[in-house]
Amino acid sequence: MVRNPERRTALVDAAIEVLAREGARGMTFRAVDTEAGVPPGTASNYFTSRDDLFIQAGRHIHVRMAPDPDEVAEALRPAPSRELVASLMHWLVRRMAKERVGCLALLELKLEATRRPELRATLTEAIRADQDANVRFHLDAGLPGDADTVRLLHFAMTGLLIDSLTLPDVLGPDQTDRLVEMVVDRVVGS
Repeated sequence: MVRNPERRTALVDAAIEVLAREGARGMTFRAVDTEAGVPPGTASNYFTSRDDLFIQAGRHIHVRMAPDPDEVAEALRPAPSRELVASLMHWLVRRMAKERVGCLALLELKLEATRRPELRATLTEAIRADQDANVRFHLDAGLPGDADTVRLLHFAMTGLLIDSLTLPDVLGPDQTDRLVEMVVDRVVGS
């Protein structure tokens, strides 16, 4: 295997782009090479198989989609409150709309994980760690609610994001904003 970390990351990023656009079936070594703008056969020099490429994309996608720490600090400037939770959920929707490619690729990876046990284990570990970090973040910030509040917000927002990213004409932006407020009201309270 070739050892060039920058090129490897570029290939994984290209795989994420291909996943979002073409789906799991379209993610071939050739498609990744083309997306990355590298000579044919390059991806196969970095990854032992498509399974390996899926797993590496599953490991990297959370790094790619992680919020900028400075933006998090800015978002947390207001005092902990129900309003701050709502503001954070609106911020999440805006961030995910900007990172549409990553969100769609993650959805493809989750679907593919139903058929690839090693990918399932990789994503399960990463998503569970993200959820645990989100619970710690929420509680440490003194935001209203408990661990179950965070989990309910996660699952409600995930469903809202899936529909808004895959079928954007189902909900308009005004409805999305209204639904975010309703989710926060029902989960956190008024």
